Amino acid sequence: MNFSWLFGLVILSQQMNVPGSLVITNNSQPIPVHTPTYFSMNFPILPILDTEKLNKFMDEIDLYVTKNPKNAIIDKNGNIIPEQVGYRLNRQVFTENIFSYYFNNGSSNLEVPLAAIYPRVDSELLGNIRGEKIGEYITFFNSNNKERNNNIYLAANAINNFVLFPGEIFSFNNVVGERTAGKGYMPATVIVKGEYSEDFGGGICQVSSTLFNAVDNAGLKVVKRYSHSREVSYVPPKRDATVSWNGPDLIFKNEYKQPILILAKSLENKLKVEIYSSDVITYSPKKVPYLPYQKHPPK
Repeated sequence: MNFSWLFGLVILSQQMNVPGSLVITNNSQPIPVHTPTYFSMNFPILPILDTEKLNKFMDEIDLYVTKNPKNAIIDKNGNIIPEQVGYRLNRQVFTENIFSYYFNNGSSNLEVPLAAIYPRVDSELLGNIRGEKIGEYITFFNSNNKERNNNIYLAANAINNFVLFPGEIFSFNNVVGERTAGKGYMPATVIVKGEYSEDFGGGICQVSSTLFNAVDNAGLKVVKRYSHSREVSYVPPKRDATVSWNGPDLIFKNEYKQPILILAKSLENKLKVEIYSSDVITYSPKKVPYLPYQKHPPK
């Protein structure tokens, strides 16, 4: 039995508004949502609001008006691009307005009430946690392999500007997401059970491996990391981090008392990952190895 009527508003002696006259607006413009013929349940004496219908109606409005927030980021020139506040339907206020319309002869034009959604990372925070470089790593690749380079660029861009707060865990697969053609990834060489093959996203293991060495250099706790079934050309033996969707993942945890910022970029034949934090951070850096032919690793 549906008991949603128990949560409705009961008005014993007032006439209800005609539901068909209700107009929902956003920025004073009507929005294309289907207004139900009625929200009330069919009781002969008591007009009672059907909260199940109202919730479905609010879901539809929410899909139309929701704007996701955007974190502040650092652009390629080192400038901070400010955050953007997001918005969603304020369900409590909207419900009160619906009650007023139906049972108190309220206005038939309802402007959608919005609740702010604030981003996790604002300009002030970003400015504070770019003060101290605590780790970095650089690898090189063949700039003539366009498919592989494309995949490296996309994966590096996915982790760029990521902020990991104290106590949080970073999962490469979760942050980068599934590597599909729809996201722009191309087939390129991958290593499967010791053999070379082709698959979408080939080359992104260089991004995960570069990231692993950068966070290891910063002294962050590596929770999970797997090596390929054969050696790779861009890092020393056993210093790689293979990743695969629904398979191996690179996972690390920020056990420091300050947030950390990941900056990653690929340029020409070089991939660079840097780890930053506040200049008041106390951390324990580690020395990480480079390939012998890389004569000038970052200090």
